[in-house]
Amino acid sequence: MTFKERLKQARTNKKISQQELAKLVGVHYTNIGRYERGEAVPSANVLNNLAQALDATPDYLINGSLDDKAENTISDNELLMQFKKVEKLPGDKKKLVKEFLDTFLFKDTVQKQLVL
Repeated sequence: MTFKERLKQARTNKKISQQELAKLVGVHYTNIGRYERGEAVPSANVLNNLAQALDATPDYLINGSLDDKAENTISDNELLMQFKKVEKLPGDKKKLVKEFLDTFLFKDTVQKQLVL
């Protein structure tokens, strides 16, 4: 989902019109339409006001949820699915997986430095 789609979805979830959102944010209502159509990008100040009015964070409006970020960042689908499964594990097992990954990555770094 893109910024314009998240913005529109957040507004419709709050059941407020573009005009109502514009009043809360302090912009003309036509600007809200332009943001939702992807024709304009709000300034940082307006973005913060939008997030506050929609009970969201600026980061969510721009980047989406943590799952959205992961799907956009991790190109290996099998690895992404494994991370999602690990996330559902109890805390102690999740900690063990993190320690294993840290150890593996540290070992890989040391091996690379020894080759140099």
